[in-house]
Amino acid sequence: MDSGFVQSDQASLYYERAGAGLPVVFIHAGVADCRQWDRESPSFARDHEVLRFDMRGYGRSLPVDGPFSHLSDFTTVLDRLGMDGPLVLVGCSMGGTMALDFTLAHPSRVRALVLVGSAPGGLRLAAEDHPMEADAEEANEAGDLDRAAELEAQIWFDGVDRTADQVDAAARRKMIEMNRLALAHAALGLGTRLPAAEPAAATRLHEIAVPLLVLVGAHDLSAADVMEKEVRGARKIVFDNAAHLLNMEHPARFEEEIRSFLAE
Repeated sequence: MDSGFVQSDQASLYYERAGAGLPVVFIHAGVADCRQWDRESPSFARDHEVLRFDMRGYGRSLPVDGPFSHLSDFTTVLDRLGMDGPLVLVGCSMGGTMALDFTLAHPSRVRALVLVGSAPGGLRLAAEDHPMEADAEEANEAGDLDRAAELEAQIWFDGVDRTADQVDAAARRKMIEMNRLALAHAALGLGTRLPAAEPAAATRLHEIAVPLLVLVGAHDLSAADVMEKEVRGARKIVFDNAAHLLNMEHPARFEEEIRSFLAE
């Protein structure tokens, strides 16, 4: 495995790359970091070139002062590592949103898309108006990061109509650990995220011309139906007893569905 840091402006972005073959890039959720893919990365590296990385302000990629764009950072990582494509992008939540934006900006560099609990930029999800989300934000602003991370685990890991005692305890703790670190990075107050490019991806889904697999948990709030409807040929699969980070809840089936998709 090759690991290290790529410089993007003043930020050092951590990455891990391994394997050979059709390149697959795993992009983590906004409540996680690249450890979300601890199972998938070594497994897919047996027959693919696999890249995973920490976005700025997540995991080992520390925040720095100044304006930035996650999409620009991602493009820099790929360019510096010589990964011109075509790539298979597997993005969860915010990572899927960025994968869509990258595909629209660089269509020739993408071979296929797998979006997990994701939404296109410009589409507001019901979860963003969840009452508990306001409580989490209040706890975050008060500096109670432990409570904020727990509340966000209830929203995103437990999901709709489930409680903490109904999910995998170890996977849930891992999500809280990853998200707690991201919240601590954000509390430093460094960096200003630039607004997303316009027009928003939500108005451009008809331009997506690569195979698209949409994976969603039955207890999640996502835009799976919208993307299935708007992207020609998109295929949607619902995982029962799963929410936002469904790969951490059902890793074997998650890998099986992606491998089947790639084989097609």
